[in-house]
Amino acid sequence: MDNYVDERDYKIIEGDKYTFTVFPKIISMKCQVLFSDHKRLIIAFTGRPFPAWIWCADDASTNEMETAYKITTEALPLTDGYFYIMKYNLAEYFIQRSKEEGKALSIKTNMLAYDCQTPIQPSDIADGELHQCDINDIDEIVEFTDLFHKAIDMDQESLDTYRKNVEENIDKNCFFFWKNKEGKAVASCRLNLFSEPLMSVGAVYTKEEYRRKHYAQNLVYHVTMLVKEKGYIPTLYTDADYVASNACYEKIGYTLKGKVCRLG
Repeated sequence: MDNYVDERDYKIIEGDKYTFTVFPKIISMKCQVLFSDHKRLIIAFTGRPFPAWIWCADDASTNEMETAYKITTEALPLTDGYFYIMKYNLAEYFIQRSKEEGKALSIKTNMLAYDCQTPIQPSDIADGELHQCDINDIDEIVEFTDLFHKAIDMDQESLDTYRKNVEENIDKNCFFFWKNKEGKAVASCRLNLFSEPLMSVGAVYTKEEYRRKHYAQNLVYHVTMLVKEKGYIPTLYTDADYVASNACYEKIGYTLKGKVCRLG
């Protein structure tokens, strides 16, 4: 196993471009842990609070999955509270092996990957309008970012870290609000270009007091249209257990492309 990636790694994950949309960006970063055989297995971890991402071939053998298990659990021990994201075939192996060692590894999140080739305008039109955020919105973007990560209980960082990230990216026009008829920001999302031609709609969050008013659905639809106009394919990750949210995305044209899961 090597501790670097090259063009071979980017090529082999093209077949999982929806479920591993974020992976090209991850392996291009400076990782604390990185292993690759450039053919069948790639393990990448950038740092806390983020999970380790593990890619393996769909037809991975027992020996290959055992290699993945040993490398991952030795470099990123379960006892230290690390999380892993992987395909279900490998997850089943990890869970069984952890049981053999008396550890309680289990699926924490079932993640669905969608794309949207043909957006469908929502039948329920929400009051208000789309707002593309600018420098004047930084405080509210940080607030929404914090609320989103607390809600999904994943990748939580400090307010200062969120602010730094927002300030570094505010000029990219990637943050959006849905503002209701009173002009209040009630829902938020962010665009990420992880791997062309896919552009991901992420961090979708509606404040609790404004839910069930179709704000998120209208927000995602209009942002999706902007992505299409830019010439990209809109994608998004969702938690499979959020049935209402997934139904909302499917109503505006998002179709399921793949599944991965988060273990911890």
